Amino acid sequence: MIPFKTIEDLISKHSLLEKDLSLGKIDKKIFAEKSKEYADLNEIIHNAKKYISYEKNRSELQKILDDKNSDFELIKMAELELSNLKLENQNDEKKLKLFLLPKDEADKKDAIIEIRAGTGGLEASLFASDLFKMYEKVSHKKKWIVELISISRSEAGGLKEVIASIKGDNIYSSLKYESGVHRVQRVPDTETQGRVHTSAATVAVLPEAEEVDLKINESDLRIDVFRAGGPGGQSVNTTDSAVRITHIPTGLSVSQQDEKSQHKNKSKGMKILRSRLYELERSRLDKERSKDRKSKIGSGDRSERIRTYNFPQGRVTDHRINLTLHKLEEFLEGEIFDEMTEALTLQAQEESLNTLN
Repeated sequence: MIPFKTIEDLISKHSLLEKDLSLGKIDKKIFAEKSKEYADLNEIIHNAKKYISYEKNRSELQKILDDKNSDFELIKMAELELSNLKLENQNDEKKLKLFLLPKDEADKKDAIIEIRAGTGGLEASLFASDLFKMYEKVSHKKKWIVELISISRSEAGGLKEVIASIKGDNIYSSLKYESGVHRVQRVPDTETQGRVHTSAATVAVLPEAEEVDLKINESDLRIDVFRAGGPGGQSVNTTDSAVRITHIPTGLSVSQQDEKSQHKNKSKGMKILRSRLYELERSRLDKERSKDRKSKIGSGDRSERIRTYNFPQGRVTDHRINLTLHKLEEFLEGEIFDEMTEALTLQAQEESLNTLN
């Protein structure tokens, strides 16, 4: 049960914000912040008021049921109303608990997605390419903006590695459950015996960190410049435009050579490094907060196999929630991506709620 004081505080805060916003004599920045807070509370305030009045309404219906003079029809109506009231109260309580769960500030951020071919040779690189195309299609449908940071292609036309930035509304919250090992089972085009091969690709989704999120001291960085190399050791250009940035305290290193400009390569490299350091710190804090509890979802453990794409059976299975969708082609086209994401989000919320009970 949620303490009444907590719910009453929510209702009071909503009323206070409503009053402040109606006056209109507020600084633009503060007005925007209060408007957002008011809008968030608006979604839950009806449930909060019902939750507060539940005991009073339940008591009144119970009086009818306890009254020996109540006629049969009235008792039946009261029983039905009380049953519905209890169900509504349970629903209100769940919604309020979800609202009161600690918010992950990173959920609202843009994301950097890194996809790398794993075991399986050329077939793994083709699968990495398929995954990137899937995220591009999802982004297009949702009107997100995909910006390529770096790309390394394989001989078969697949991808050894691709790193991209995805911008829009609440990107990280939509993609954070994609981190992990994705496995594919299919018959390669080069397979003459029709045998099914298994290969894998690794996906890492990081919240895109801004300079305000993480201060990096210049003295902690070692920056090396070198000549960008193309396929087969050929030079892409004749200047030292490629950049390798090493964060000395952690040993994290990022190389960037896609751009002809050293300045642009350094800028892209810093964006990746900042996001990796931000995620490293978030993971450290998360482990400290949950030493006794290992979450099945969202751990970001990239050694963990999270999903299998089985082409012969036309299915995609997420192993964290034991969900199988027999619509593999639609999933890869980005058509039913939300169905998987919503199921993963619900499971994560259920796990969080269990820690409150």
